[in-house]
Parts: sequence; structure tokens; C-alpha cells
Amino acid sequence: MPEYVVCKLTDIPAGESRRFSAGKRDIAIFNVQGNLHAIADRCPHEGASLCKGVITSLVSGDQPGEYRLERRGEMVRCPWHGWEFDILTGKSYCDPARMKVRSYDVKIAPGETLAEGPYQIEIYDVSVQDDYVIVTL
Repeated sequence: MPEYVVCKLTDIPAGESRRFSAGKRDIAIFNVQGNLHAIADRCPHEGASLCKGVITSLVSGDQPGEYRLERRGEMVRCPWHGWEFDILTGKSYCDPARMKVRSYDVKIAPGETLAEGPYQIEIYDVSVQDDYVIVTL
């Protein structure tokens, strides 16, 4: 499978998300308490961008009128109609038996290994002399 370099790790702080395109797919990457998770950035209901949805918790309760918040920051709510999806698995909490968004593997690679890839660009020497930046061609 092809791999795509998306951004620096620091570009997605904990509790936030970032959208990117990989070929013809739009992917949403979420930072859940320091762990990255990726799902398709398209709600299966009407196609809204899940990356623009609210990152929330799972609400559960034992009886009407009582509720508790669990799994903080692990759910995303579709911005159009409120359908909720588990960021870790892509499963829907509206219809978990039939509805889910695709999830993808995410890994973190050191920048120096990416720089050693098959692509090279021309580089130039840079020096500073008396507070002037000088590029040597």
C-alpha cells in the first residue's frame, strides 16, 4: 500500500484533527490523548466532513435522566446531522451493526528517514556574514 507523508507530529495537537487527501480519498487524522487515529473523512449518511465535526465523549447511562461521559475525546459527531463515530474503530453509534467509516493505520516516522527517500533537490550553501544571509550558487 502506498504511504503518504501528511504533516509533522506537532501539527496535530492532542484533541484536534487534520484533513488530508491521499490519492482520491479524503482522510481525517485525530490526535486522541497523544495517539493518532485515521478514518475516512466522509460521513456515510450524507457525506459531511468528519474532520469538521465535534470531538466528544461517549454518553451512557443506566436509566433515563442519568448519564455519564466515558471515553473522552474518542468520538466524533458529524457536523451536519449529529451521527457519532468511534475515532478508534470507525464504528457508528447510530447503527453499529451496519454503519461505519473506514479506519486507516497511522505511523510516525523520523524526518531524517523521509529525507533519505528517492527524491532529491538541488541544495546550496548558506552562510551569514555581518548579519546578511548569503546563498552560494
